[in-house]
Amino acid sequence: MDGEQQNEGTTTPTQDQPAQGQGNTPAQVSNEGSNTDNPAGSLVDMGTGTDKVDKKDEEKSEETEHAGPEEAEGQGKDNEIVPETEKPPEEQPPSETGEQADTVEQGQAVVNDWGDEAKEEGTTDQGETENIVESHGEKPTEESTQEKGETEKQTEKSEEAEKEAEGKGEADKQEVDKEAEQNKEVDKQAEQEGEADNQAEPNGETDKPAETSGEGPVTSGQEEEGQAEEGVQGDGERGEGSGSQKGDEDLNAWGESREDLVETMDPLFYYNAEEHVSGAQVQEESGLPLDMLTLNHSYGYDCTKRANLHILDETTVCFVAGNLVELLNLTSKEQTYLRSTSGGGVGAIAVHPSRKFFAVAEKGKVPNINIYEYPSLKLHRILRGGTEQCYNYVDFSPDGELLASQGGESDYMLTVWRWRQEKIVLRSKAFSQEVFRATFSTELEGQLTTAGTSHIKFWKMADTFTGLKLQGQLGKFGRTEISDIEGYVELPDGKVLSGCEWGNLLVWDGGLIKVEISRKGGKSCHHGPVQQILLDEGELMTVGVDGFIRVWDFETIDTAEGVDEVGLFEMEPMNELQVEMDVKLKSIVKSVDTENEPTIWYAQDANGGIWKLDLSFSHTSLAPEKLMTYHAGPIWSADTSPVSHLVATTGQDSTVRVFDYVSRKQLCQSSFNSAGTSLTWVPEIVDPKGSTVVVGFGDGVVRVLTIASIHEHSLGHKGKDECEFVLRQAFKPHTGSVTSLAIDNNGEVLATGSEDGTVFFMTVGTTYEPVGFVKMPAAVRSIQWSPKKFKKSTLLIFCDGGCAVELAAPEQGTFDTAHTFQITGLDMKTFQFNSIKSYLRHEEDLARQAKEEEERKKREEEERKKRIERGLETESEAGDEEPESATPQQPPWEPYIPEEPSPILTGFYTDEGKFWLSMGGFDAGYLYECKFLSEEEKASMRKENIDKPLRAVSVIDSNDVPITQIKFSSKVDQVLMGMENGAVRIQQMDPESQEKDLGLMGPYWMLTIHDNNYGHITRLLTSHDDTYILTVGRDGNFFAFNMMGQEEIKERVAEAKARLPSARAIEEDKVVDDIDDPNAYSIEDAKQKAEHDKMIRQAEEKKKDVRRHIAKLRRDFKTLLEKNKTLPEHLQLHRGEFEMDREIKQELEKQIQDKIELMKKEMAWDSEKHRLALEKLQMKFKEVVECERIVVKSFNSPHEVATFRTAKLSDDFYDMKALFQRRKTMFLSGPSRDTTRELRTGQTKQTEGGQAVSDVQENADLKVKTSLKGSMGDRITQALLKVDEKKHQRAVRKAQWDELLASKPDDDYEDPADVAAIKEAKENMGDYKLKTAPDYVVPDHMRMNVEKARGRLLVIKDLIHQHKYDFNAQLLALRDRKISLLDVLRELVKELKEVQAELGPHKRLPLPHIPDLHPEEMPEKQLEYTRESLLEFKKAHEAKELAAKKGSNTGFGGFGGDGEATKPSSPAGTPKQGTSLSSLTKSDSNVISEQGPPTVADGEEELSDAERQIREAREIRLLYQRDQIVLKIKELKQHFDADLRLLRHDKFNLDIIMKNADLRHVTLFEELVLLKEFEKSEDVLAAKVESKEQEKLEMQAKVLDCQSKLENKKKDIERLQEKEKALHAAFLASLGDNNKFSDYLQKVFKKKIKRAKKKTTDADGSDEESDDESDDESDWDESDEESESETGGYDLDVCPSGCDQAIYDNTCQMREKKLDIEELLTEEKKASEVLKKELESLHKKSKIIDTGLQVAENNLEAFQLEKQQKINELDVVVTLKLHQIQYMVNGVLPQDLCNTLVFESSGVSRLQQRIKELQHEKSMQKRQMKESRRQHVQLLKDRKHMESRIRHMEEECNSTMMAKFGCIVDLEKLETITVNRNIEELKEKLRLAEITNSEEISDWIEKISAKKEEITGLIRENTRKLNQLCILTEEKKTLENSLDARQKHVGGEYSGVKKSEARERQRLIQLVQLQAQEIDALKEEITLLSRKGGHILPPAQPPMPQSASI
Repeated sequence: MDGEQQNEGTTTPTQDQPAQGQGNTPAQVSNEGSNTDNPAGSLVDMGTGTDKVDKKDEEKSEETEHAGPEEAEGQGKDNEIVPETEKPPEEQPPSETGEQADTVEQGQAVVNDWGDEAKEEGTTDQGETENIVESHGEKPTEESTQEKGETEKQTEKSEEAEKEAEGKGEADKQEVDKEAEQNKEVDKQAEQEGEADNQAEPNGETDKPAETSGEGPVTSGQEEEGQAEEGVQGDGERGEGSGSQKGDEDLNAWGESREDLVETMDPLFYYNAEEHVSGAQVQEESGLPLDMLTLNHSYGYDCTKRANLHILDETTVCFVAGNLVELLNLTSKEQTYLRSTSGGGVGAIAVHPSRKFFAVAEKGKVPNINIYEYPSLKLHRILRGGTEQCYNYVDFSPDGELLASQGGESDYMLTVWRWRQEKIVLRSKAFSQEVFRATFSTELEGQLTTAGTSHIKFWKMADTFTGLKLQGQLGKFGRTEISDIEGYVELPDGKVLSGCEWGNLLVWDGGLIKVEISRKGGKSCHHGPVQQILLDEGELMTVGVDGFIRVWDFETIDTAEGVDEVGLFEMEPMNELQVEMDVKLKSIVKSVDTENEPTIWYAQDANGGIWKLDLSFSHTSLAPEKLMTYHAGPIWSADTSPVSHLVATTGQDSTVRVFDYVSRKQLCQSSFNSAGTSLTWVPEIVDPKGSTVVVGFGDGVVRVLTIASIHEHSLGHKGKDECEFVLRQAFKPHTGSVTSLAIDNNGEVLATGSEDGTVFFMTVGTTYEPVGFVKMPAAVRSIQWSPKKFKKSTLLIFCDGGCAVELAAPEQGTFDTAHTFQITGLDMKTFQFNSIKSYLRHEEDLARQAKEEEERKKREEEERKKRIERGLETESEAGDEEPESATPQQPPWEPYIPEEPSPILTGFYTDEGKFWLSMGGFDAGYLYECKFLSEEEKASMRKENIDKPLRAVSVIDSNDVPITQIKFSSKVDQVLMGMENGAVRIQQMDPESQEKDLGLMGPYWMLTIHDNNYGHITRLLTSHDDTYILTVGRDGNFFAFNMMGQEEIKERVAEAKARLPSARAIEEDKVVDDIDDPNAYSIEDAKQKAEHDKMIRQAEEKKKDVRRHIAKLRRDFKTLLEKNKTLPEHLQLHRGEFEMDREIKQELEKQIQDKIELMKKEMAWDSEKHRLALEKLQMKFKEVVECERIVVKSFNSPHEVATFRTAKLSDDFYDMKALFQRRKTMFLSGPSRDTTRELRTGQTKQTEGGQAVSDVQENADLKVKTSLKGSMGDRITQALLKVDEKKHQRAVRKAQWDELLASKPDDDYEDPADVAAIKEAKENMGDYKLKTAPDYVVPDHMRMNVEKARGRLLVIKDLIHQHKYDFNAQLLALRDRKISLLDVLRELVKELKEVQAELGPHKRLPLPHIPDLHPEEMPEKQLEYTRESLLEFKKAHEAKELAAKKGSNTGFGGFGGDGEATKPSSPAGTPKQGTSLSSLTKSDSNVISEQGPPTVADGEEELSDAERQIREAREIRLLYQRDQIVLKIKELKQHFDADLRLLRHDKFNLDIIMKNADLRHVTLFEELVLLKEFEKSEDVLAAKVESKEQEKLEMQAKVLDCQSKLENKKKDIERLQEKEKALHAAFLASLGDNNKFSDYLQKVFKKKIKRAKKKTTDADGSDEESDDESDDESDWDESDEESESETGGYDLDVCPSGCDQAIYDNTCQMREKKLDIEELLTEEKKASEVLKKELESLHKKSKIIDTGLQVAENNLEAFQLEKQQKINELDVVVTLKLHQIQYMVNGVLPQDLCNTLVFESSGVSRLQQRIKELQHEKSMQKRQMKESRRQHVQLLKDRKHMESRIRHMEEECNSTMMAKFGCIVDLEKLETITVNRNIEELKEKLRLAEITNSEEISDWIEKISAKKEEITGLIRENTRKLNQLCILTEEKKTLENSLDARQKHVGGEYSGVKKSEARERQRLIQLVQLQAQEIDALKEEITLLSRKGGHILPPAQPPMPQSASI
């Protein structure tokens, strides 16, 4: 691109086309010939200029609109400095020569996006630079110092050439122009032929403009010349004579091509991140490896940085840590690091809305914004040139297409990027002070907001007629105190809600503060600044530095208005969360949950931590959890353990922490009340275990801490730490901050230094004992003891003011410390540093100037030789040149000594009395060796030489950055340096010298680690084995690095040196620029581009010529018309004769008509817009009104009645009402029984009884069924029916008894309802509890909650609306009646007029007055209009405006300014304001009275008597009709007025009701607000009670279940015991009487034998079974022994002789049964014991649950009481009449009614009535008690009688059994013996089964025979396949033999035609033949169809290709 731009911008001066620019000298051609914006072609500089800036531009406000890059390329006027070609002459610089030098000196590196180098360009635009960089290429690199020097030299050379050209006359100028043309021709030929002199020096190309084309690499001379040109003409149009049109065209053409190129940027393009990421800086030719340090782990987090926590996915967050971006997995704690590309640090991070990308905005010189893809972490885009120093904030737009970046100090530039194309859209300076944030509006597209120090600003991306602009509006605080704005949020309607320093919220609307929001009682919303405000899912959340997160009602804030002049609005938050007491929140981010709506947030704690917060604000919300903990703020000190891989740190957050940097974890931490300022680990000589640290604090306290394991001292520790600090001793030796601690080499003395200017000495031992202190000249910054090799132990002390002190160590016991610890008399030497840096720099400048002068002369000599060789100059001319003028006399040099001495940052001893210093301030950049002088030495030296450093060593490439830490490795082969800019520098030392002499430093290795601005390294440490390097800094970061060993470094250096090429003359090689851009133009493309531009220019010139020609023709035509007018009329031509073609005029008229139609279409949008606006207004203000205020007036009185102006109830109201009704219905219809009571009062008994009854009923319903048929079956069925009937009767009786017994209550049972009633009567009898009483208990049905309060509000609102609606309906009906009545009255008046017309004048009555409807009675007509009324209004309005212009108040013809004609006409359908029907009727009556009835004329004959009687009769009738009409009119009016008065009275009563209802509504609303405040706590308590009750119910169910199981087990045990007894009785019966073996058989029966255990599937019980078996075996063995001794020699296992074998066998069988029963009984007993234990545990748990339930109920009751007390505080308005007040004092109503009690009259009556009811109930209860006692005595007597009767019947039954059976038998067993249904049925089933089985056997025999036949067929098939296998095996052998034979002729098949090719050729031949046949077939078909005469139609579908079918 460089070549192309130079080709376009530099024009070779020829005879046809002179050189561009004013001057014609070669220097001017070289420096001013370029018309492009800059040679690189990738920059468009908006506003760069010279030092002389337009004064108007300097006075521009900060709200100036800034143009986008499209207009900046030559057209922007609002934002750029006026080009010099457009400035007035007085503002033009006199020449470019002087300006060029200034510009180049003030130039800065401008990013060149299309190459690998940065050009230097002088830019001065109001103190700031705006470089729009459209990035598409490789990363720019900063110019090295050498390149800058060459640029300055080139500039000086250009100045000299320019001066030389100006010194000559015009003839010399022409000669120089001619020479320049010749030079260009020579250069052009050399380039075309490839014979350019590439070995020429850069100075040799001074007078030639570069003519390279295409993309060829530019030689160094051309490049430097381009840089020199850029210094003068870098801005294109700003140079003198460079403002031509060609420059504009070139710039526009290049801008368009760049835009096209940028827009087509590949979305899948990625940079190679390794090439861009900053790495270590290594000294050239040192060979040091770049990976000398490898990052092991990061233990820090810059938690005080704004918005330094972002979420990437569900488990990963990212934040800035020094020069890194750290990606932390919160689950696995795994860390991933991204280094900055600039090495200057990271300013801000932003995550894309899709979370697929995140932006990293860096810091440094012209930093970049890097866009990384996630999770691949590929470098996707690089945005360049957005600011000068650093970025403070970046933010993506909601759609993710734009990116806003906010620059930091110096320019504060706000830039909007289209980041996918790496293109700047807009940019502007945001403010003159620091800007904290810049964000897009989430709802309104194109709007941004910035906020910072003392300001907030609102931006809008406006599309103006000049293009896209960025317009800013500064927020005005007005009467509110100016504040810094940290947090804000854009609301959906355009308003902005921000915080302030004092914690309140500010609502901004239109750039002004609408209202300030605080909490009630004047409390601020937060204590301290509001750090962040979020609008998430309709919830407005604020995050404060006080650790609170509060949620506010969005609607309330959105509609808030100030209530006083201050504009303060008070409200309370809906919810709030305090994380912890000592938490300072900076920001929160929402977690990511792909399945559900996340409620988890992660918070950045400025006190050092990352928190996990649950912001669901429910009773199930999780407590805040601290995920990570870090140091907060600067880490002031650290030290490593001398024996292990541990490190201790302390810092500003008042904590001391210990880390294990091998296992990468924090072991423990401890907090104190002051910041930790210094720390040292006690050396191994003092504590061999390495477990003691000494820490100094900011309050002057020193603490001795020991690290111990947790279990050794605090077993109850609940934290996560593995160890803890144990305080061994604490003492306070200083009043100021302890800055340094040091223990001497012998471990005997501890020295502490402080800011109070003292050094304190302590003895080291079991306890630290004070020795004394010594005062220092200034505050102590650092102390260290002398090395062991020194003869005398001394202390080196560094103080403020550049003072160093050497102090001898004190000896304990030699100083008197009885009165004071101050020590005097110690040997002390001081050294006051004197600056020598200015001397050093002066010497370096002189050496550099001498070298530059020598090189300049050398270049001039070489240039002169070249010009002589080219024939441009002769030796005589060269010799005739005038000698150079002497350089101007410069003022004498004076050294600079800073007024304030530079501080000492660090230092160390080298030898006795000698030490090295690292200075800050002005003296940084060198290391100084100094020496303490004795008084004799000082006396012998000159004063100015005293305390001067002995020597100074320059720190190479340090840019004068101070060194804050210096540490040597253990082998003194490396020196480690910590820099103030956060870098670590490693200098190699001579390992053989073993001396700490910094003058022997070798090559350096440097890497930026901490933040470059505020992260200077406070401690630089190494591990005890030199394998780790640890750094801590002021930015709160803490890094651990793995350090490469010295042997490996040497090997790497040797390898690097081995790869170097052979030595050669490097100075003779020229540096060649490479073309790295793949899209760069080729030479031909560049040529074609230039030709295309030339064609465009020619086309533009041709257009201008045509326009000039048309203008000339117009002037000629106008002259002809004027001449035509001067001719006589008969000679003049008519205008139509000038028309050459009529159609042209018609075409023009058509165009005019089209424009009119177009205008109508254009105005259609405005018309529709206004129509929609009118509809919206009607919907907003008219449609919501249900009834306007309508006033109905009476006829004959001034009475009137107005409706209630009511609004329609919203749909939300009806929805809420319906929901409330549904909930109310559900509540009323829900279960009301007490399940607890059911469980307590024998629910299981009822269940069992019910089950028994149901079983009986089921048994009764069952029919006897049997499988037997015939007579046998019938007989058995009949017998069974009788047996079942008897069973049923017994079962029914048993069920009745069970039910009766189940209903029997316990002896101590009491009804809970009765107990509760008795308790309530005892507590409340005769006492009426008031709600205001302190012991008032709110009943459950009267407890208020938010739902009930809201329901009451809905009800009262509905009632108010219903009353108003009903009254309005009545009044509207009355109005409608009045309207119809007016029509009736008008008809009656008309009839009256007709009647009176026939009467005489003296008999006529005045017509009654008929009023018109008043406008207040028809207000809805006011908003109705028609087109005619609108047109009339328009005419009146225009007439009024016309009259106002003329200045007359009265108009002609009634159209004056105040006439009626100017008023708008009344709405259609209503009478006008000034007219009424009464006026018309009066005029009519006057007319009638004047005319009179028709009378008899004078000459007419008189009437007869009959006629006179007829007339009198008619007159009487007319008078009667007249009177009736008048009476009817009067009655109608009176009736209407009466109804109106009645309705008016109702209105008065309703007004009272409505006023009381409104007051009640207000009270209910206040109650609702109060209940909302208690809602959350009440829900929590109610949920606890409910959960406890649920637990109680579950526990009771478990208890009852366990009890039932236990009862069943008891029954089972009793049943087994009865079976055992029955078995034993049966055994005795089987023995018979007088059996001589009775004893033997009893022993056999009782013997325990070994029995086989039953197999169980439970594997867990195997051990228990084995134990049981062993126990049983032992028992059996014992029993065997006993049996042998007690049986008299009989074997119990063998039947003895003489004993009956059958009896013996029966005994053995019964023994087996007995053992089975005993085993079952044992198991049941074990199970019973288990159930008993379980029941006991359940009872204990039940008691615990009861206790918890009681506590929860008490808490809820106390809360309800507190809530009731708060509700009682609400004022309730009650309207009372005087007769209702019965509180009198001495018969007089008192003025103070505070002690009165408002009580309902019905309540008083009810209480009085209740007294009588209680008396009646008491007497009734007494009578009932007497009756119950009498009934009880009678029941006891009946019970005794029934018991005696039952005994008598049992005796009778038993006697009957004995008489019949001889014994008492069981009737059920007896019934089963008579008829055994089971046996008979089994026999029948056996018979049927035999028949079925025989049939199945026959079926299976048939199936077996079929399977045999199938097997035979399969065997035959298998035989056939075996034969086939044999055949295939033989063929295989044959093929193998042939294959073996062919291997001997391997290459033969390749000599001829391959078989595959032959086959393919044959296939193709067949294909061609087949296609030919198809062609012939088709031809025949075509011929056949054509012969038939039909037309050949195309086929419906195209024929398939033949290849597809093959």
